[in-house]
Amino acid sequence: MTKPLRFGIVAGEKSGDILGASLIAALRSRYLNCEFVGVGGPAMEALGCESLASMDRLSVMGFVEPLGRLPELLKLKKRLEQRLIKEKPAAFIGIDSPDFNLRLAANLHKHGIKTVHYVSPSIWAYRQKRILKIRQSIDLMLTLFPFETAIYEEHSVRAVCVGHPLADEIGFEDHKVTHRQELGIKSGAHVIALMPGSRAGEIKRLMPLFLETAIVSMQKFPQLKFVIPYSGVEAKAQIDFLIAKEKIFKSDQFQLVDNSHRAISAADLIVMASGTATLEALLLRRPMLICYKVAPITYEIGSRLLKVPYVGLPNLLAGKKIVPEYLQADLTVSALTKEIENFMTKPATFADVLSEFEQIHRGLRTGASEKAAEAITQLLS
Repeated sequence: MTKPLRFGIVAGEKSGDILGASLIAALRSRYLNCEFVGVGGPAMEALGCESLASMDRLSVMGFVEPLGRLPELLKLKKRLEQRLIKEKPAAFIGIDSPDFNLRLAANLHKHGIKTVHYVSPSIWAYRQKRILKIRQSIDLMLTLFPFETAIYEEHSVRAVCVGHPLADEIGFEDHKVTHRQELGIKSGAHVIALMPGSRAGEIKRLMPLFLETAIVSMQKFPQLKFVIPYSGVEAKAQIDFLIAKEKIFKSDQFQLVDNSHRAISAADLIVMASGTATLEALLLRRPMLICYKVAPITYEIGSRLLKVPYVGLPNLLAGKKIVPEYLQADLTVSALTKEIENFMTKPATFADVLSEFEQIHRGLRTGASEKAAEAITQLLS
């Protein structure tokens, strides 16, 4: 019996799990007898990936937040190294989570294992010198956006822009009516989605502010309804606790939803954390307010290193500010309620960006998972 082709693969959060699952499916179509081992979430595990640890253990962000988890992260890194060095997979594929995956890849590369990193770290925004280490330890960089690939090519790093799988999965039809029916929301309702992110730290920092914004906005616009998507049991419990603290737990104007795609599609406006979900909102052509808040010292360090004028993907992809961004001290209840008031009274001003959203969508629709699998196949040939 032919020995299966084995891949090491590590994803650190929900968005990486989705990318990883799509890539696993594409690789399986090319290599009928292949196996995957590393760290993944429910989507990757459903396709047969052997996960050596809970993906949630890698879900940290910022400069300071990971320090409290450092011993655990180092222990997991060592465990993965020992397993993968022993088994010598055809390639190691790190999906996002660059601070963890690039270090792991560097050690595996020293042992002759081919290394792939899927989703470029934000070298164009800060810590640009990382590209020198990437050149030494990564055999193939798979980028989501064209402007990233050009940077790697300038530094002689093998890179392929594959586009974003979400742009392939999400079509140009609007399913708002259908998704509202599925959620039991009236077709004519004014719906705002509150999306503080999937990490516990993000929810802790942003959800109280989002809820206060909702309460203040309802005083002026009592017809508003808020949907709050969550990812996982722990996130739901955390959000439930914060809602109960605000004494709005029984209000039918707040609805928790276990599907972010459906929540975004059903909404008229999204108040959301910066991150991958902003791209999904763009692809679904929903106006949004992008919010960013981290530990003060993390922001102090990050703002000094930041080399780009925006944090939101829609603005970065457009090359200009097309979506409002509220960062750190500027992120206030007053600022958000004013934006919601503008949306309720002057909706046309938010609708102007929708054609730009569609243009960006078409540019990213390139068959990402198949392109990524093809690039990996060429690396191994």
